[in-house]
Amino acid sequence: GHDDELLAQSGLFRFDEKLGGRDKFRDRVIFPIMDINHRVIGFGGRIMGDAGPDVPKYLNSPETRLFEKSRNLYGLNYAKSSRKNHMLLCEGYMDVIALHQAGFTNAVAALGTAFGASHAALLKRYTGEVILTFDSDSAGTSAALRAIPILKEAGLVVKVLDMRPYKDPDEFIKAAGAEEFQKRIDAAKNSFFYEIEILQRDYDMSDPAQKTRFFNEMGKKLLAFSDELERNFYIDA
Repeated sequence: GHDDELLAQSGLFRFDEKLGGRDKFRDRVIFPIMDINHRVIGFGGRIMGDAGPDVPKYLNSPETRLFEKSRNLYGLNYAKSSRKNHMLLCEGYMDVIALHQAGFTNAVAALGTAFGASHAALLKRYTGEVILTFDSDSAGTSAALRAIPILKEAGLVVKVLDMRPYKDPDEFIKAAGAEEFQKRIDAAKNSFFYEIEILQRDYDMSDPAQKTRFFNEMGKKLLAFSDELERNFYIDA
């Protein structure tokens, strides 16, 4: 009963001259995406099986009048009611679902787009502290390093959870369980120390010249603290 133009605007259909309207999420497991008030505003779809290198593993609804990716976080409609004093920020839907199933109902994720200032401002409404639970691979590390300054700029305390030897929260929970994951949350690293640890990997600390360059780079990061007292505490640490 809906006309083709309206169906096209929903972002859920493909239109082809030969085949007509087709389901864009064909052969995918569907994840409804809800806004803060539990209203469905879009969908994510994960491919069933292996569809080849040219087919994206995850496909998300495009932005519509209802669905603005920068103004929503997956799982926030449930996480906002969590009694925890922090939020767990994940990379994907499966991680959020795995954590919620394991009792960590304060987990959220960005919606198939880069984490940005609007997401950080949204989190700031509901919490003062965010723990990053990104993948332990190089892509996850890069994503964490991009997210840290954005979250800090919004006035949030940021920590980073060490997922190793597992790749992501979903794999961690399945292999080690919820109790072990809680221990990792309790031991989450201050984001500044995490940044320094990652930075240090690029330098040979036995070489005086490289060690000097490392400390100069660390000095630049310390200068980012506008509060002199806070900066001095980090220098001492």
